[in-house]
Amino acid sequence: MKIAVLPGDGIGTEIVAQAAKVLEALRSDGLKIELEYAHIGGAGYDAAKDPLPEATLKLSQQSDAVLLGAVGGYQYDTLPRPMRPEQGLLRIRKGLGLFANLRPALVYPELVNSSSLKPELVSGLDIMILRELTGDIYFGQPRGIRTLDNGERQGFDTMHYSESEVRRVAHVGFQIAMKRNKKMCSVDKANVLDTSMFWREIVTEVAKEYPQVELSHMYVDNAAMQLVRAPKQFDVILTGNIFGDILSDEASMLTGSIGMLPSASLDANNKGLYEPCHGSAPDIAGKDIANPLATILSVAMMLRYTFADEANAQRIENAVRKVLQQGIRTGDIWQEGMQKVGCAAMGAAVVKAL
Repeated sequence: MKIAVLPGDGIGTEIVAQAAKVLEALRSDGLKIELEYAHIGGAGYDAAKDPLPEATLKLSQQSDAVLLGAVGGYQYDTLPRPMRPEQGLLRIRKGLGLFANLRPALVYPELVNSSSLKPELVSGLDIMILRELTGDIYFGQPRGIRTLDNGERQGFDTMHYSESEVRRVAHVGFQIAMKRNKKMCSVDKANVLDTSMFWREIVTEVAKEYPQVELSHMYVDNAAMQLVRAPKQFDVILTGNIFGDILSDEASMLTGSIGMLPSASLDANNKGLYEPCHGSAPDIAGKDIANPLATILSVAMMLRYTFADEANAQRIENAVRKVLQQGIRTGDIWQEGMQKVGCAAMGAAVVKAL
């Protein structure tokens, strides 16, 4: 199993190093994997003047899965838009055809008190947010900045979805729901946006093929409120690119820290790119204080979804639970009486727990 490893920028190099230790531990136990490293984001620009160097894309296309850290940094903010680190991330998703972004929001019993919500609201929380990843306003054309006839400048973007784009991600959502609690909420803004009206129409049509799944619809503003009012009402949330981007970040805080949230971005054949939900956090980069658990849990998702290796996926997840039960914490999830450790020490603790 060939894995392309793209550490990226900021804390990306630190957290990926710990996830790689977990993979190496599994390899020593007999897991047949091969890791090959490449640049992306700001590191790609520094190495090849391109946030997604051609060699990186080629390696990713030839690999069975991709493990990515994070991209971005203050030093790249003044670059032209096509050269900024984030463009590398958007382009690799497009280049690999990764249209289904799975973002679980799960609250470990040991971290209930780390959530910003009351314990009774989040205890036992287990939500899967499915975000469409290659369409919507992030990729729609035309877009840009123009000067109108009256001389005023105007920024504009285009939101659109094709029927095939909505259908394929809806099928993924229903299939996930079938393996969980047979309940899915499709989130849109159909009371305002034609794109969302179309989205709702197609999702409702696809639902007829999954009569066992209870489908509901919710406007995105209400969904944002319900996630903090009564989050356990949700099981699977299906939504478009921009709404999923926002809602999954909101849901991350229900778990206590965005440093705990893994993600998987899959193509039609379950080849995937796996990364933590958080960013590159340049303000703490190099300080050995980042939380690597989201990246390590992303490896578990890789084994489950791309390699169908449920046993090793569960080994990793059980190791993370064991570390949390031992009271070992990075700063973002630390509480009085716990053992505070750095990024490398947390990685080592997970490897030991394996």
